[in-house]
Amino acid sequence: MVKTNAARVLDRLGIKYELREYEVDPDDLSAETVATKVGLPPKQLFKTLAVRGDRNGICLAVIPANEELDFKALARRTGDRKIDMLPLKEVQAATGYIRGGVTALACKKDYPVYIDELAQICDVISVSAGIRGLQILLAPEDYIRAVNASVVAIAKGEVSSH
Repeated sequence: MVKTNAARVLDRLGIKYELREYEVDPDDLSAETVATKVGLPPKQLFKTLAVRGDRNGICLAVIPANEELDFKALARRTGDRKIDMLPLKEVQAATGYIRGGVTALACKKDYPVYIDELAQICDVISVSAGIRGLQILLAPEDYIRAVNASVVAIAKGEVSSH
């Protein structure tokens, strides 16, 4: 199994975690599919979204796989008037990661990280290990400490299935 920079950060901090590999389907990178493949309910798998505010620039929003980001709630927390998803073509240059592998751990820059408060009701959460096909499972409080995340209410209900 590959040791990613994200895992190395946790090693350095002395944080216990588990790596879980899964088979990648390039046509379905949805966080809900990944949750099923690693054997967790979607509410315990957290996806990391790179977003940009009109005043404060890029930050990372970490929300459960089965939830949608509440852009207005996040903007209120960051002091921005408006927040949009970072265009896909800019994600890798900004974070060092490709879609399906974005994580706040060992990100290219130390962007502010906002994690939804739902993380705190889980014993274990799963986040990307920095590459497609590998997830890191760890205690939410350890993740929050590792990425210096602010815990906020930024999820706005379940993703509507298409």
